[in-house]
Amino acid sequence: PPPQYSLIWDSSFKLDLLSIIWQKLGGFSYFAGAEKKDERVLVPDLGSLTGIYDRARELFYYLKGGQVDYGEEHSKAYGHSQFGRTYEQGNYPQWDEDHPIHFVGHSAGAQVVRVLQQMLADKKFKGYEDTSENWVLSITSLSGAFNGTTRTYFDGMQPDDGKTMKPLSLLQLCRIGVIIYDWLDIPWLKDYYNFGFDHFNMSRKKLGAWGLVECLLGNAGPFATGDWILTDLTIQGSMGMNSHLQTFPNTFYFSYATKRTTKILGVTVPSGILGIHPLLFIRVLQMSQWRHPPDVPPPYKGYRDEDWQENDGALNTISMTHPRLPIEPPSRLVVNDSDCLPLQPGIWYYKIVEADHILFIVNRERAGVQFDLMYD
Repeated sequence: PPPQYSLIWDSSFKLDLLSIIWQKLGGFSYFAGAEKKDERVLVPDLGSLTGIYDRARELFYYLKGGQVDYGEEHSKAYGHSQFGRTYEQGNYPQWDEDHPIHFVGHSAGAQVVRVLQQMLADKKFKGYEDTSENWVLSITSLSGAFNGTTRTYFDGMQPDDGKTMKPLSLLQLCRIGVIIYDWLDIPWLKDYYNFGFDHFNMSRKKLGAWGLVECLLGNAGPFATGDWILTDLTIQGSMGMNSHLQTFPNTFYFSYATKRTTKILGVTVPSGILGIHPLLFIRVLQMSQWRHPPDVPPPYKGYRDEDWQENDGALNTISMTHPRLPIEPPSRLVVNDSDCLPLQPGIWYYKIVEADHILFIVNRERAGVQFDLMYD
């Protein structure tokens, strides 16, 4: 039989045979060298702040080759160029239904793969009329952002619409910094780290000084149109996306949800200090105390604050198990590996792991034996 290929992604990881890992941090491996466990691993380097739709388009052309086509309708709606970078040679040009891929995604990367699979099913790539959902053999998620996160509201997204930012917030500082970074367009810096907004043409060479002012005022660019990752990670944004995504009957789905909280006398609190990365401890504590603003309508019928308080410092555990909102596909909690045998496609098998959001990435030594158990 033809070889099968796995994709380890930014949000991805490996089952067996070829894997593809997304995102490099400068010269560092996002997955702390997990890709070295198998010689057939690819590492697509996609934008860190671009929206999920744009990442899915880029990922297709990274594999098949050619110039990234974001689609005419989408590009006009969100104010960027229709075409992006060119991959002279695809990293896996033979990809098709007879040569399917195992995809793996960490955090937002899990949703990217789901969007890509839906695009394949809907034949959304011009010149590729034979695509289908069966080009994807399996999707495995590490701390996948399936249903959004309340972290976005802490950082500055408005909880009433999930699209706009609060005037004074961490995200506003992020927005200004990214705009200036892309406008300066310093080649060696962009080579080291790229936010992925080149198709918005925010370089000083194209915009000039007045264009920079327009972007900073919120009249142009990805933050003005909402075509960036944070809008996709709100509960509202994720629900809108999920309403167009299917769980397909011939694909295997696996998910590892993480949490670093526990309940004491009915109150959700961080589960210790030593096991949580110092950069995430305060965030775990914040998210465990989340309360939806009483003067804002809840994001969906049946919403309860307590459902969203277990978290790993970046995402809510309820969001990571499997897609739930607005329609929940078949799923099964796995406590022991034997619980899911024999495996069946079209079902989301999920485990809940005691870990924070970055345990299995960046720093292999920190994860220790658990790192090898996960990736082997």
